[in-house]
Amino acid sequence: MPPFGVPGVFVVFALVGLALVAFVTEVLPNDVTAIGIVAALVVLEPWTGVDARTAISGFANPATVTIIAMYMLSAGIQETGLIKRLGVVLADLTEGSEFRALVATVCTTGPIAGFVNNTPVVAVFIPMITDLAERTNTSPSKLLLPLSYAAILGGTLTLVGTATNILASDFARLLVDGREGIGVFEFTGLGAVLLVVGVAYLLTVGRRLTPARIPADTDRVSEFDLSDYLAFMRVREGSIAVGAAFDAFDEEHPDVRLLQLRRGGEGIAGPHTDTPIEAGDVLVVHGSIQAVNRFRETADVSHLLREPVTQDTFERSAAEGTLARALVPESSRHVGEAVAETGFEYHQTTVLAVRREGELIRTDLAAATLQAGDLLLLRTTPASLRYFGDTGELLVVDERGLDEQLGGDSRPPVEPTAPVAVGILLAVVAVAALDLVPIVIAALGGVVAMVATGCLRTSDAYEAVSWNVIFLLAGVIPLGVALTETGGAALLAELLVAVGSVLPATAVLFVLYVAVGLLASVITPVATAVLAIPVAVDAAGRLGANEFAFLLAAMFASATSFVTPVGYQTNLMVYGPGGYEFTDFVRVGGPLQLLLAVVATAGIAAIWGV
Repeated sequence: MPPFGVPGVFVVFALVGLALVAFVTEVLPNDVTAIGIVAALVVLEPWTGVDARTAISGFANPATVTIIAMYMLSAGIQETGLIKRLGVVLADLTEGSEFRALVATVCTTGPIAGFVNNTPVVAVFIPMITDLAERTNTSPSKLLLPLSYAAILGGTLTLVGTATNILASDFARLLVDGREGIGVFEFTGLGAVLLVVGVAYLLTVGRRLTPARIPADTDRVSEFDLSDYLAFMRVREGSIAVGAAFDAFDEEHPDVRLLQLRRGGEGIAGPHTDTPIEAGDVLVVHGSIQAVNRFRETADVSHLLREPVTQDTFERSAAEGTLARALVPESSRHVGEAVAETGFEYHQTTVLAVRREGELIRTDLAAATLQAGDLLLLRTTPASLRYFGDTGELLVVDERGLDEQLGGDSRPPVEPTAPVAVGILLAVVAVAALDLVPIVIAALGGVVAMVATGCLRTSDAYEAVSWNVIFLLAGVIPLGVALTETGGAALLAELLVAVGSVLPATAVLFVLYVAVGLLASVITPVATAVLAIPVAVDAAGRLGANEFAFLLAAMFASATSFVTPVGYQTNLMVYGPGGYEFTDFVRVGGPLQLLLAVVATAGIAAIWGV
């Protein structure tokens, strides 16, 4: 009996409740919350029954190790350049048609995401799809949301398509009698049906519902509504700015930045230059109207009201720099840092605006704390953009313009190791599908082969892993154990059993799918699967239904979250670049999620029985 007579199930439910609140509010990063759960489970061992060894068992779980290996294998494919080359080929095939661009986007992303982790696929495709939208005079908003949804749908094709599937396979081994897991292609038939139905929806109803938030022909200044925050200032004779350096006014006017000096028709990028200001120079100034007016009065310069600052102002030559958009990925070390702490200035980069969850931040940028999914408008240089992209600190959205300014080939190269890398991935899938060795061993062997053959560097392999996802998974797995061991899963299962007393088993399966899908829309798919699958299997056992069928319903529902931008990482990745509002995901993703709930429930019942 636990101390003080408090049943352990209540303590575990309290932990689950706190975890859900933390996941939804993101008061702490999700992976930090998960590690906190691990510590709390051990501290409360008399109630939870989770000792230290069990609490850290998530790190040694076959699903966790397999997911790490699959991230690395995906990076090996990505490094070959094949996916980027595919994007160029697709752009050539669309011939300027918006509909063909949409078809190319969804019909290629889905199948690729069935074998390569969908998060890096979307990361590679975002700049290509943005470029494709520009070529076809299409709003990028019309393509980026379908890109994310198609990648999510593609993850349902195979066991290796998403981390949720791999986790479900391990649960099947532990919870379902007579099962050693899930085969690599065991649910491919149903996954293909879901993909086809989802693609058909995106090409018809979804196409009409997806808004064009960013106009097709807009420049970056207009896109971020910066016309009132950028101004031309002419330096008068006798101005105190004459002879001053670019940073001379930083202390007195911290909310105003000098971005460029124009002299004799040529631009000199600032603030990273030692060129002194001269009379007659035109300065490009960034700040609020009030701040710019204060600077005008102090420095005795004149405001050129009839000359608007545009994107072309910054891009007349490579020496003047460029305006570019960059996304802050979840894996970036800059998440949680204030802009002033990022060190961007050392890379001749200035943040002009931040788009976050449909809102624009254009003032007090130095103090703005960066979050995953933020879209930054940067005044920078092509070389700096290349650095950010290579290090993974930022995901550069404007790749075409970058390549053009660097004089790069518009057709990205394919590495000579590409056939070897593809062969290794196919061999891993084949070995696991034939059940010659467990998938975790096949995946680890594939990583070794990738590194040994030169397809993947060791440093790139480690950098490719979304360690926050891994720590999240390892942290919530013991919470699932505690939920099962204390009887919490059985108690929740009773709710489904109560539904089963008035509805047939197939209807209960549908209710389960909808409920799990909604939960996955507010917390991560991995955490949803850990909490929902034990409940689903327990409920099936109490109803005398097919436990594996209920497990699959929870798996598919966890992996197909469309209703919010925060439920699935790829949704968050396109949120900023597409200029979406939260309600866009509800309007486009809500009908799709309900449609797939019906199709998946019917498919599971028809193939595996209920």
